[in-house]
Amino acid sequence: MPATAAASSDRFEPARAKSGRLYALLHEAILTGRIRPGEALSENLLAEQYGISRTPVREVFQRLINDGLLRVVPQIGSFVAPINLAAVADSQFIREALECQAVRHAADAVTEPQLGALHAQVAAQRQRFEAGDQRGFFALDEAMHQAILEIAGHATVWQVIASVKAQLDRVRHLSLEDADWLAMIFRQHQDIVDRIAAHDGPGAAAAMQHHLRTVFAAVERIAAAHAAFFESPTAPPPPRQESP
Repeated sequence: MPATAAASSDRFEPARAKSGRLYALLHEAILTGRIRPGEALSENLLAEQYGISRTPVREVFQRLINDGLLRVVPQIGSFVAPINLAAVADSQFIREALECQAVRHAADAVTEPQLGALHAQVAAQRQRFEAGDQRGFFALDEAMHQAILEIAGHATVWQVIASVKAQLDRVRHLSLEDADWLAMIFRQHQDIVDRIAAHDGPGAAAAMQHHLRTVFAAVERIAAAHAAFFESPTAPPPPRQESP
């Protein structure tokens, strides 16, 4: 669409649609770390920028507050909330409980076409990490974990996981800004797929457990440089290293 047509279309966009778009944009920007914890958001500036009144912007802010992504300090302003470490630990616990069992089943049930798709996923991830495309890599990371659940016969479980991992995803996005960390996560994905290909259920579950628990090390690394990004500068202790 030409720029002039797009501008005209945006001008006549209903206020509700604009507020929905604003919510989606801010939600994604906070989750991906493009808007950092502690950064201020202005109702006035956003209302002016998106051509809507302050009332729908205030409603967007309330939705972000309900999501745990925004905090209002009375008489001061609205700020991106720090990452909730308790929520990170809880969502990691849920992922580990569900995905370690799922990858065991996937290693037993995987077919050759499904295995080919997983190898294609890993190849695409290699391209993204070699290009330094952390957002593209993150999307492929999500797709791989979802595919493993589908292979295990538990496709709808991904919806459960996705509904509780917003705070965890904030840590994951920040961690992938480090090229060495990105490469490490890629190698872990390779290991998981290799164990599935070998039909090694216990090995796949152990590799998945190790992979998912890297979030605790990521919190420690990020907090060392940006303690204010978290509600507490100290990461929660990792769980005991047990075989899944």
